[in-house]
Amino acid sequence: MKESNFQSEFSKRNTLKGVFELKLCKGTSLPFSSVAKHQEEALLAASRKGEGLFHKISDSPVFSGQKTRFTRPKPFDCFLIREYPAYIVIMWWVPRKKKRAYYIHIHDWVAMKESSGRKSITEKMAEERCSLWEDY
Repeated sequence: MKESNFQSEFSKRNTLKGVFELKLCKGTSLPFSSVAKHQEEALLAASRKGEGLFHKISDSPVFSGQKTRFTRPKPFDCFLIREYPAYIVIMWWVPRKKKRAYYIHIHDWVAMKESSGRKSITEKMAEERCSLWEDY
């Protein structure tokens, strides 16, 4: 399984409104560093009052590096997200076993990262701090 497979399944099954950073873990723990600083900052901004998160959708060609003039149709130019739930969603993957995705609110993720004394999160830690879980 690849993260793209998880993304595809997530897009079909997720019923929760919010912004999400999806992670697939094939081991016993997921490094906190797997969520980049800019991703954490964007999720935090989307969940805050005030400025929120503004993003302009790129006008780049369909295939990066190509000299084609064709671009993928965009749904719109940009968006602003403010006071929106933001989550890190982690799926632990074990071959031939039922998969479970844990939704961890971004504020809980940051608090856990800073206070756990560890460099990674385990499935048990995720289960204890998650807002919701879904079986896949």
